[in-house]
Amino acid sequence: MLFKKNNLKFMKRISYVAGLFSFLAVQVLTAQEVASGIVNEEASKNVVKTADTTQVTTRIKVDGVAAVIGDYVILESDVDKILIDIRSQGGKAEDVTKCQLLGKLMEDKLYAHHAVQDSIEVSDTEIQNVVSYKIEQFVAQVGSMEKLLQFYNKDSEESFREELFEIEKGRELSDRMRSKILEEIEITPEEVRQWFNKIPKDELPVFGAEMELAQIVKLPKASKEEIDRVVNRLKEMKRDVEENGASFATKAILNSKDEGSRAKGGFYSINKKTNFVKEFKDVAYSLEEGQVSDPFETDFGWHILMVEKIRGQELDVRHILLKPEVSDKAMDEAKEELNLIRKRIMDKEMTFEEAAKEFSDQKETKFDGGVLRNPTNFDTRFELNKIDPILYNQVRDLKGNEISLPVIQEGDTGNIAGYKILRVTDRHDEHPADFSKDYLKIQELALRDKQRKVIEEWTVKKIKDTYINVSPDNRSCNFALNWLKK
Repeated sequence: MLFKKNNLKFMKRISYVAGLFSFLAVQVLTAQEVASGIVNEEASKNVVKTADTTQVTTRIKVDGVAAVIGDYVILESDVDKILIDIRSQGGKAEDVTKCQLLGKLMEDKLYAHHAVQDSIEVSDTEIQNVVSYKIEQFVAQVGSMEKLLQFYNKDSEESFREELFEIEKGRELSDRMRSKILEEIEITPEEVRQWFNKIPKDELPVFGAEMELAQIVKLPKASKEEIDRVVNRLKEMKRDVEENGASFATKAILNSKDEGSRAKGGFYSINKKTNFVKEFKDVAYSLEEGQVSDPFETDFGWHILMVEKIRGQELDVRHILLKPEVSDKAMDEAKEELNLIRKRIMDKEMTFEEAAKEFSDQKETKFDGGVLRNPTNFDTRFELNKIDPILYNQVRDLKGNEISLPVIQEGDTGNIAGYKILRVTDRHDEHPADFSKDYLKIQELALRDKQRKVIEEWTVKKIKDTYINVSPDNRSCNFALNWLKK
C-alpha cells in the first residue's frame, strides 16, 4: 500500500465469516438473468409493485431462489456452497447457521444494489485483474486448472471466470457503498465524553497490559548502480506500453512489488484527501488521462504511474513499484553502526532521544525521539495482546529503559529493510478505561459505535425502500434485520 507510513506493520484482522465471502462461495445472478424470477408472497400473483428503487415487474417463481434484494437474486445453492466451503477449509459449519449466512448475503446485496443506484463505478478491467490473480493463486494451490474446475464443478475456465467476476464485482460494489456511507463520519471530543459517561462503572471496557516503545532505525541505501538498473527497467516498461501498446495492468501484476495493488493490476482510485505519500499524488495529478509518468521515487521505492481515468478531483490510476536491492555489505555496516550508537548511549555520551534525532533513518519517529505510535489511534501505548508478534518477540524480555541489540527492521512487503535498536520506555498493567489516560482508545471505540449506528440507520431505511422478497422456506429465520418487513 502507498499510505503514509505508520510506525508499525500490523496484520489485518478479518472476521471469520467475512473472509469466507471473499472466497469463491457465492454465485450472483441479476434479476434479469432469471427472467425477473422472484419468489412471490402468493404463487398466483405475477405482478408485484416494488419500492422506490425498482420498477413494476412481472415476476415468475423460480425454484431454488432463497431471496431477492433489488436486482440481485440469491439462490439456495449459494448458501449451501458457503457451508461446503467452510467445511472444505477446515472450519466448523455448526459455528454459523444457514439463516445467518443468508442474512449476511442479503446485506451484501443491499449495499451492492444501492451502489449501482448511486452510480458508484467499478472498472471491469480492475475486476478482471483481480480475477486473474485469484485464479493464479487457486491453480498454484490445487496444482492445475483442471483440478480447480473439478473442485468447483465447473465445465470450463470461461464459466469459472465469469462466476468469479460477478462475485468480485458485487463484493467491490458492496465495499465502496459502505465506504461512501461512512466517509464523512467524524466524532467530536464532546461526543466522546458523552458516550463514555453513559457507560456504567461496572461495564467499563478493560484495556490489557500495555507498553511504550522507542526505536532507532538504520535503513541502508542501495548502490547507484542498483538504482540505475531499477530505473532503466521501469523506463523499458513505460516504453513498451507507449510504443507497443503493452498492457500496463499486466506488467503491474507480473512485476510490481506493491502487494496492496498488484492483484488489481496496480489500480488505485484516489482523490486529494487520500492518505497516500505526497510524491505519489503530486505525480498523479500532474498527468493527463492515459499518460504514463517517468520513473519517480518515494519512501517505498521507484514507480511509474499511469492515469486511467479523471473524474473531477478523483483519479483512477495504476502504478508499478520496484525496490532496489541493498547489498549484504551495506546491511552489515548498518548493523555495526547501531552497535556503536547503542554503546554511546549506554556510556551516557548521549540520550536515546538525542541519538534517535541525530542518527535514525525513520523520519516518522526520529523527530519525536524515536517514540513509536500505535497506527490504529496514534497513541504511544501498545496492548500486548494486540501488538505485532514480531515486534513483541523483540522487546518482551527487555527491562525498563534497557536497549536491545540490533534486530531486523522489516520493510512494507515483509523484506529485511535494515536494522533497529529498541527500548521499552514504560509498562502499564491491565486496567479499566480511564477517560484522561485512555482518551485515544475511547475515541476509537466511540467512533466505531457511531459508524455502526449510521450503517444500521442506512440499512433500515434502504430495506424499506428496496424490493425484497424472502422465500417461504426462509421466512422462519430469526434475522437480525427486518428483511421480512413485518
